[in-house]
Parts: sequence; structure tokens; C-alpha cells
Amino acid sequence: MLGEGMNPREIGQALDPPVTRQRASALIQQARRARELGLFEDEIGDENMSSDMTTVDSGGVTSAEGFSAGAIFAGIKTAGADKRDIGLLLSDRPCTVAGTFSQNSVLSPSVTLSKEVVDGGGDVRGVVANSGVANCAVGEQGLIDAREASALAAEKLGVAGNEVLIASTGVIGVELPMALMREHIPQIELADDAGDEFAAAIMTTDTHRKAIAVRASVGGTTVTVGGCAKGSGMIHPNMATMLAFLTTDAAVEKDFLQKTLSHAVTLSFNQIDIDGDQSTNDTVLLLANGAAGNAPLDSDSDDSEAFTAAVGYVTRWLAREMARDGEGAQTLIEVTVEGAHSDEDARVAARSVAASLLVRTAVYGKDPNWGRILMAVGKSQISLDESKIQVFVNDIQIVEDGKAISYSVPSVVSALGEDEVRLRVSLHVGDGFGEAWGCDLTEEYVVFNSAYTT
Repeated sequence: MLGEGMNPREIGQALDPPVTRQRASALIQQARRARELGLFEDEIGDENMSSDMTTVDSGGVTSAEGFSAGAIFAGIKTAGADKRDIGLLLSDRPCTVAGTFSQNSVLSPSVTLSKEVVDGGGDVRGVVANSGVANCAVGEQGLIDAREASALAAEKLGVAGNEVLIASTGVIGVELPMALMREHIPQIELADDAGDEFAAAIMTTDTHRKAIAVRASVGGTTVTVGGCAKGSGMIHPNMATMLAFLTTDAAVEKDFLQKTLSHAVTLSFNQIDIDGDQSTNDTVLLLANGAAGNAPLDSDSDDSEAFTAAVGYVTRWLAREMARDGEGAQTLIEVTVEGAHSDEDARVAARSVAASLLVRTAVYGKDPNWGRILMAVGKSQISLDESKIQVFVNDIQIVEDGKAISYSVPSVVSALGEDEVRLRVSLHVGDGFGEAWGCDLTEEYVVFNSAYTT
């Protein structure tokens, strides 16, 4: 049994099999970060829900009480089985809203309009989202069309025009097809079990819908946090990534809601990379309608951490799924950097590895070229001691003290062939911990993107 007062050396000796003091210290740091997210991560990185959090079967943006959704195929995208390209999301009561948005200097007017509403601090009732056209780089017409689309949605939903947010994704340089929007938005039928329809409406090159919901106890009240996201390409986020929508029936004070979302985005969406390119349309929204009836949460609430953990779990799950679904990808790459001087250093280094084209091609080719991992850590320019670095591939150690050690090459090659490849770098200069996710880089990515619009 492990006692709370044991030091890392004693814990390492008590484990079966025993591990070094440095490895035990790193495991302790992993457990602490996992607990903050409402997760438990064991030595090989497996994830399990915390005991006070449960997943919702087929959960998504309508799992929280009071939310409904609907979608339709209007012909904005090319036709296909089960396709949707306009979606509506509605709360039956006013919502507090938080958001993070693209930091690209070229922005879609859909982002500009939604950011104005979020920053304005007013209540929100719904969202209209379209895929196929980004409504970006189209001049003043983009904002005119975004306002009209929001007004059309508001009329359909029976709410005020300034209570509807808008998000767009698709080809840049093409105006919103307003004739199609005018015709089809009024036809959308909403239902409280249509979260999957909304999730389908935001997909572009995604191969599958990405949606999840969890329930947690907050102050004795059961609250639900649900979400969906899209993203397979043009993903190298900064403050947000592609499109992600989160809903909750918890009552949450606005400043705390924004703080919670920003923190979750920092640890999840901002730690994924597919191709090094940042979208002009990045939007992440979190709507809280208070239907659960809990006392409004703020930073001083006793159970605020339970809510933060639920939001963190949902965003982390969605972020991993986006990286897994990268265009042309066959393998999810999970990078863990531990023992850095700070968490920020660890996150910067982890993302540098996940974003490295050379690391990603090595994973695709099942090539145990570990020097590329060290290169990617080093180019992040964080403070480190090369002589203390350890590197593991799916928990097979290949580097000790910054140098190669004897390992089974066939075993590492086999590990690189798995659906998920875990790269772990232990720096042993502090307690900083960070994660990032990416995917392998394949020929299919190049072929697909060389003919994206043709």
C-alpha cells in the first residue's frame, strides 16, 4: 500500500515492478494533473473517468437539460449520404456564454460577429452553424451575410437577433450562399435528441462525428456538460481550434465560465496540431443555461473544481478525436513531457514534438528515429539539461541520460505501428507536465490537399 507521506523514492520502491525515484516523481506529477482534469492516468497513460463523473450514452450538445438542435442539407456542400450543412442549436432559456476565437489576422466575419456578442456580455439563446463555406476573405458582404443568417436563425428559433451566435467553416474566399440559407433555415426541425444532426452539420473533411457528454455532481446537483467539434485539417490552434460547441445545464457566473473555458482550451485544443496551419474561423463556445437548478458557480464555489473537471474532460476528449481524425492520418500521436521547469515549458515542448513533420513522418514510416524527438524538444527553446533526458515509445525506453540505450528495434517498430503511439519525454529538471496530440503525416494528406477545391 502506498502512503500519502511517502517520498518519491519510497513510492518507486513500493511499485511492482519498482521504478526509479525520477520515474516515481514523474508519475506523481501525472496523477496530480490527471486529478485536476477529473481523470486518472496510470503508468501507461490509460484514461478512466473519475468516480464522480459518468459519460452519457450517445451524448452530445443536447444532452444537457433544455437544449435542442436540428440540421438540414441545403446544398452548400457536395451531396452525400447523411450529409448536413446547416445546423441550429437552441436553449429553452437564456444562457451565459463564454468563447475563444481564432487569433489569425485574417478573420471570418462570422467570427467577428460572434465575438462581438460574447464580449458584449449579454445572454444568448442559440447558434447557427454552416459548413462548406467559410464566409472569409469576401469583403464587407461577409458581415452583412453573417448578420442576415443570424437574423434568419433567430426568427426560426423565436428569439432576438442578438441572442444567436454564428459559426462558419469551409472554403475561404466564398460568400455565404444566402439564397440557400433563406430557403433552408426555416425548414430545420429541432429536437432534444438531435445533437448528432448538429455535429454532422459542422463537418467538412472529418471522417466521423465527434461528440461526447458527461455528468457530474456539483454541490449535490447533477449537471451535464456536452459538446461536439469538427476538425481534420488547417489545425494549429491559438486560443481556439476549428469549431467546437459546448453546452451545460449548470448555472455559472460569466467570468468563471470564461475562465473555465480558457483554461480547458489551453490544456486541450491549444495542444493539438495536424498541419501547422491556423484556421481563419476558429470558434469555441460554451453555453450555460442553469436548467439543473444548482446555485450559480463562481471561483469561490466549493464544487467549482468538479465543473472545471467536467469541462476539461469534454474538451480533452474532443481534442484527441480531432487529432486522431487528421486528414489522411492512420495514427494518433500522444506526446507527454514531464519533469520540465514549468507546466508551460512542458506544454510548449510537447506541442513542438506533436507538430514536428519529421516526427510525424517517422511515426508513419515506423522508423524509430528518436533523434527527431530530441530535436523537436530542443527547438522549443525551453530550459533543459540534455544529460538528464529520457525518451519512451509506448513505454519502451530508448533514451537514457540523453543517449541511446540498448533496446529491441523490432519491438519499437511494432509499437510505432499501433493505432495510438505514445511518445514520453522525461526531462528531470522540475515538476512541469504537459500533453499534446498530433497524427502521422501520410501521402494521402498531400494528395487530398493538393486538389481540395478541384
